Amino acid sequence: MPGYITKVRFPLLTLALIACSPKNPAPGEARPAPQGVAEAAAGQKAPAHVPAPDPREKALATNVTALFEQEHLLRHKIDDKVSEEAFKNYIDTLDAGKMFLLESDRDALAKYKDEIDDELHTGALELAHAGQKKFTARVAVVEKMVDEVLAQPMDFNDQEYVELDPEKLQLAKTDDELKTRWRQRLELEVMERVAGMEARLKPDANKDKDKDKAKGSAAGSSADDDEDEDKTTPISKIPTTPEGREQKARDDLKKTYEGRFARMKHPGQLDAASDVINAVATVLDPHTTYMPPADKANFDIRMSGSLEGIGAVLREKDHNIEIVEIVPGGASARQGGLQTGDLILSVQQQKGDPVDVFDMRIDEVVSMIRGPKGTVVRLRVQKPDGHEQTLAITRDVVVIEETYAKGAILQQKGKPAYGYIHLPSFYGGRGSPRTSGEDVKVLLDEMEKKKVAGVILDIRSNGGGLLSDAIDITGELIDKGPVVQVKDSDGQKEVLSDKHKGTDYDGPMIVLVDRFSASASEILAGALQDYKRAVIVGAGGTHGKGTVQTIADLDRMTSSPVNLGVLKITIQQFFRPSGSSVQLQGVTPDVMLPDPSAYIDSGEKELKHAIPWSQITPAPFETWKQQTYDTKKLSERSAQRVVKSPTLSKIATATALLRERRNDTKVPLQKTAWEKRRADQKAALDAASPDMKKAQPMFTVKPLAESPAPADAPPAGKAGEEKVDGRSSKWKDNLARDPWVDESLNILNDMTTK
Repeated sequence: MPGYITKVRFPLLTLALIACSPKNPAPGEARPAPQGVAEAAAGQKAPAHVPAPDPREKALATNVTALFEQEHLLRHKIDDKVSEEAFKNYIDTLDAGKMFLLESDRDALAKYKDEIDDELHTGALELAHAGQKKFTARVAVVEKMVDEVLAQPMDFNDQEYVELDPEKLQLAKTDDELKTRWRQRLELEVMERVAGMEARLKPDANKDKDKDKAKGSAAGSSADDDEDEDKTTPISKIPTTPEGREQKARDDLKKTYEGRFARMKHPGQLDAASDVINAVATVLDPHTTYMPPADKANFDIRMSGSLEGIGAVLREKDHNIEIVEIVPGGASARQGGLQTGDLILSVQQQKGDPVDVFDMRIDEVVSMIRGPKGTVVRLRVQKPDGHEQTLAITRDVVVIEETYAKGAILQQKGKPAYGYIHLPSFYGGRGSPRTSGEDVKVLLDEMEKKKVAGVILDIRSNGGGLLSDAIDITGELIDKGPVVQVKDSDGQKEVLSDKHKGTDYDGPMIVLVDRFSASASEILAGALQDYKRAVIVGAGGTHGKGTVQTIADLDRMTSSPVNLGVLKITIQQFFRPSGSSVQLQGVTPDVMLPDPSAYIDSGEKELKHAIPWSQITPAPFETWKQQTYDTKKLSERSAQRVVKSPTLSKIATATALLRERRNDTKVPLQKTAWEKRRADQKAALDAASPDMKKAQPMFTVKPLAESPAPADAPPAGKAGEEKVDGRSSKWKDNLARDPWVDESLNILNDMTTK
């Protein structure tokens, strides 16, 4: 791979080509709160603050534009036509939910719609700052509306409906219309919170709900800031009267929105420029994205699977930052003191004064808490009982095990033992303690030693990652030959091959995919299907992302680095050894299973400005001769079992029901009608859906030891010793009840039975 990468024309492009997951937000996803440090005192509303244009913007804009025009796969000229399309994207970026701007605001900004190209070429981003100023002012207006709505008891007797799909809405024409929109949304939120409280007051309510832990992402990073009122409020604090519960719901929402609005009114220095640049990038293709420095840091963590921090998951809660999970084995877990539910009041570095984090954007807090291994950070926290405490925590390496490949031996009753590998992404790269290629090799070698009868490689929901690792893992399963063909904007084609003769495992193989398997996952699945090396089993076809991105370090384009961030840019399209692209079409499984997400419109074909499908000449290769399977017969036998399977057949029924409901986005606000709709929908879905929690294990699971962790990582147990922490136990239990894996074992039985 290094020899291939050096052929990229611009030296600023980094050494890792990536074929990573698409950014595909749900329809109507809200614009994320901007970065930046708020300057509000406790108990006071933060005034709107729009930062002055950042001196880095000119270098950022002009260099990104040069990359767009000279290095992008399509080499589009950034002109008036691109500007007009980018302006539509920009308005959607500012207000995706159509809950802040008025039509007049959009019309006022429209004077810039054919000037974005000129602004990018000159580096004077006038639209960025006009739009940010407009949006910040609108946040202040909406904040007053929300305060007024939540100050009064709500009337749940009106016969009206709220539309929840922003795609079906236009920007409001007047403040009165916008206030009505907010009132309806808030009434719905209050009803939902009240219903949650009332459900917990029932005698048969789950007694352990008060102990439920919020879910989050990486240690030392952030979780979503969504509240779940019915799980976080102790039963003893739930009012006993309907009026009291309604008021509590309004009071809690008031705190939540105050915190959100305070952060939204304090954007970071590069937020304005990022919005405009990414509006243009999206016109080129869905996967070209500018990442400012903070986003780049999080991207690196996802690709490497580790970071240096305290081992805790955070989320925004009202005006504060809350600890929602302590990562097993991390610094906080080993040192003690920090607990879930603690609110962080201030952060103090080893040398420096405490910094108050009230109303601070979570990314800013996370960046202060992260730091080099061995350094000390002091957190002033408020405990759930109200008292305050200062904790000194020595940072350490936090290994995010969910990022890495896991292996197990699976066995149905009376059947042979099979190997199973779950690969969540193609991780690695510079600075990473591990690579997916090396980890999968270790697991395959172990399975070869144990003489398993076959192997399932599970890449469901694997959105991609490093192209080099996709080639390495494919090479571990074929003798040698082409894995993927790539073509760049010049039309130059190159064949990337496995050049190492021999395999790490040569037995029967299934690759398990779904509609969220994308990019590098499709390279691997497509190559193994072309070689007839594996049977592809899937809940639907794969995503259909057939393009390759690289990371351009923008500081390398300037004479003096100023921390500009990076541009993830599409530079090539990839093709299977057979010459067919997976772009838009994806990889079609040999054996199709019920798709639990079939009601969701997802995939590359659903994204705007997706690059078209194409085909090139095949690369010479020899198909796998050691085992041959009649995939048509395998599919027929599987279909017969699926029809008889109570779990899989119910999943198909439930999916069809959810698909019918996709367009039912108008919700009644009259309480009786809302409760009936909610009850009817729940009853219908419960009747159609299998209860996966009550399902009995379908096969035994014996986890294999994880691949070796880095030398400076926290202890992870002896080799061959199964981890017993809650996450590993839950993974094992969920796997044993997975009907798609169970049917994959049945298919392996068909493949290995003579």
